[in-house]
Amino acid sequence: MRMFISRVMTVSRVVKESDSSESYNYSYNTVQFGLEEENKMLKACVGHLQEELEKVKQAPLVVCMVKALIKNKILVKMPNGGQFLVTKLAGCPEVIAGDTVVADQRTLTILEKIPSFNEHDVEKFIMVEKPSNAEKVGGLDIQKRELHEVIELPLLMPERFKHLGILPPKGVLLHGPPGTGKTLLARSVASSTNATFIHVTASELVQKFIGEGARLVKELFTLAREKAPSIVFIDEIDAIASTRMDVGSGGDREVQRTFLQLLSEIDGFDSLSNVKIIGCTNRRDILDPALLRPGRMDRLIEVPVPTRDERKNILSIYVGLMNTKDVQYDALASITQGFTGADIKATCTEAGYNALREDCDMITQEHFINAVDKVKKTREEQSMSGEMFG
Repeated sequence: MRMFISRVMTVSRVVKESDSSESYNYSYNTVQFGLEEENKMLKACVGHLQEELEKVKQAPLVVCMVKALIKNKILVKMPNGGQFLVTKLAGCPEVIAGDTVVADQRTLTILEKIPSFNEHDVEKFIMVEKPSNAEKVGGLDIQKRELHEVIELPLLMPERFKHLGILPPKGVLLHGPPGTGKTLLARSVASSTNATFIHVTASELVQKFIGEGARLVKELFTLAREKAPSIVFIDEIDAIASTRMDVGSGGDREVQRTFLQLLSEIDGFDSLSNVKIIGCTNRRDILDPALLRPGRMDRLIEVPVPTRDERKNILSIYVGLMNTKDVQYDALASITQGFTGADIKATCTEAGYNALREDCDMITQEHFINAVDKVKKTREEQSMSGEMFG
């Protein structure tokens, strides 16, 4: 409105200042053309705003799943679990059981068909980056051999098992203190078999609503079968597989439902075929016996604290990536008694910081010795804190 008034005032000023009819006509035509262009722009803006307002007024559509076709009707299942017998709009593509469709919120008339999707997006559990080979795992030769027999051989040479008439174990359980290399060991096995590696933490399988965790487990193993040969690695499996109790809260019961679905997938009617399961925990003592019985995760592999030779091997892996001078592996392996692989990695990192503080170009043996002392002190403080509050 203000722009329009400004235009009118401009016309009046031009008329007053004009001495001839020609200049008056020219100015009038110019202003009229500008007003027409401005009117077009305003109409377009108003039309766009009206379209947006109509979108806001529209009721949201409901996403549901087709369960069955009954004569001229369609049985659909709503997200809240309700089922309704509805019809579809003329022009909507034909649908079959299992299709995902959108329906009007009031009449539930099917409007269109949309691509199916997984609510939990289990594709995110697939790990793409893996270690190039198992040699990056220091020591653990016995554990590597057992995993090779249980995981690699059935995936690489299944005909040998058929010839002998035996069924390989469906899964293994890696157990041992924290930081001993259980996760790295599982990932290296996946790399050596060129299998799809699906890594999930057990706590991610626990969902808020009833039945959601069990459905996520089912979708996870469905994905594993589709991507076979595959390895499902469940880290910290004690989060859902602890010993079941007679009493508990609603959350505990939901965890138990998720655990029961896991047991059903491992040893149910549907064969896992080329799907292997690796569980990982540092609390084997609290696991439910149903998980460890024959036919499920019946092969238990302990991953202990590394020995002196294994510590030397681990040191050679980490130190080999660093810029060092005169580092004595034997001496370092002797003073790191009781260290896990994670402790050794932390020691190497701390040695690098010691060199940075002294502005050195090379990491020396003294830097490593000081780092070992600091890591030991930290371990003692954590141990004392655990005894005090545990």
